[in-house]
Amino acid sequence: MTGKAPLVVVGDALLDRDLTGHADRLAPDAPVPVVADCAERVRPGGAALTAYLAARDGRDVTLVAGLDDGPAGRELRRLLEPWLTLVPLPLTGEVPEKTRVLAQGRPVVRLDHGGGRTMEATEEARAVLAAASAVLVSDYGRGAADALRPELLRRPPVVWDPHPRGGPPVPGTRLVTPARSEARTFAGALREATGETGGPQAGGAGGGPGVGELRTVAHEASALVRHWRVAAVAVTLGPLGALLSYGEHPLLVPVTAAHHGDACGAGDRFAATAAGLLADGALVGEAVEGAVTAASAFVGAGGAGGLHGTAHPADAVPAGDDPAGLIARVRGAGGTVVAAGGCFDLLHAGHVGLLQAARRIGDCLVVCVNSDASVRRRKGEGRPVNPLADRLRVLRALACVDAVAVFDENTPERLLAELRPDVWVKGGDYAGADLPEAALLQEWGGQAVLLPYLDGRSSTALMARAAEGAR
Repeated sequence: MTGKAPLVVVGDALLDRDLTGHADRLAPDAPVPVVADCAERVRPGGAALTAYLAARDGRDVTLVAGLDDGPAGRELRRLLEPWLTLVPLPLTGEVPEKTRVLAQGRPVVRLDHGGGRTMEATEEARAVLAAASAVLVSDYGRGAADALRPELLRRPPVVWDPHPRGGPPVPGTRLVTPARSEARTFAGALREATGETGGPQAGGAGGGPGVGELRTVAHEASALVRHWRVAAVAVTLGPLGALLSYGEHPLLVPVTAAHHGDACGAGDRFAATAAGLLADGALVGEAVEGAVTAASAFVGAGGAGGLHGTAHPADAVPAGDDPAGLIARVRGAGGTVVAAGGCFDLLHAGHVGLLQAARRIGDCLVVCVNSDASVRRRKGEGRPVNPLADRLRVLRALACVDAVAVFDENTPERLLAELRPDVWVKGGDYAGADLPEAALLQEWGGQAVLLPYLDGRSSTALMARAAEGAR
């Protein structure tokens, strides 16, 4: 693989299905929308989605989950087996399926089918947990975590992603990651069990509603740390980021860039990223910071609805980015796809102005970035100054950037032929600028355009001035 630590995911596998169409009228027999021309997309759900996302990060993943041999179970195997190792647990009933019907990209209704539950562990599953270096529990309340609780007690997980219908995390778990609504439910049950009536209320004295809500979340997270006897609790707060508590003095980890989109699967993205970073040796605070960034980018790229269930591992893109899925959704809604490219080694005002202007041209912006090897071939030894991972993180933090794609060649023609943007943007002055990609864009009716850089801004010039100042 890539030198990343392996991860074992234990939990409840689901099959998720999206039926996406458009609605422009109501049914004649009832005041409900008629969703027409539906396209179907299936993908892993629940613990299966968490494991799939961790595998897409380039990690060796083993998924221990209940699976049957019915249609949904067979479909899940087809989606997962190219990516990870499956250790099935016996299931009573069928693999649960969740079907969302969406119109203009917005959910209209959800249909649930299948009530399968894991009732017992297997010797193979026990052996996998005994040998695991890092375990993530994705508990959707359908029995897998309960069946393996004795083994999990002996080897506490690095992350436990809980569900109100599941059991509590085992003591000693390093990080528990409830969503805001889940933390509220767990804390409410704890207050009922202990007879506690106090605790701050949202919007109370001493601050506005936002301050009161944060105070409430902090109080609940602290209580859960003590009650569960875990090292830390990170409550995910959507566009606000996450609140991390070790029992007192909470840390608010904000998003680096707010993305508004389909949040389906964001919690799974958060848990998979946090567990992977902890498995690699990161501190809890570092893992939560990375997970907030990844989950935010995941939402911006379309959430779970933007994933391609038939993709192959060799075609994977960096965590949080799915340019092809983003482009398909924008095109499906009749929007315009804009792409821009470059090394972006030292991001400066010229880059930012160019990307902001490019984003205003259309409905999404995909940035095509040279790999480290590509930059080195073009710019020479000593470049890039910033490695690819850092360059990607900075670009993803820009609100005007919707997705990032990497190419290893000297020029992005191959990547452009795959993405087929409507507009390709390059920076430079208008006099004698070269647009070698213009002919390629014409093949599918696209247009290449130039946008001016701010005068005197370039990575090379910045490095020259820095070197001059150091002498």
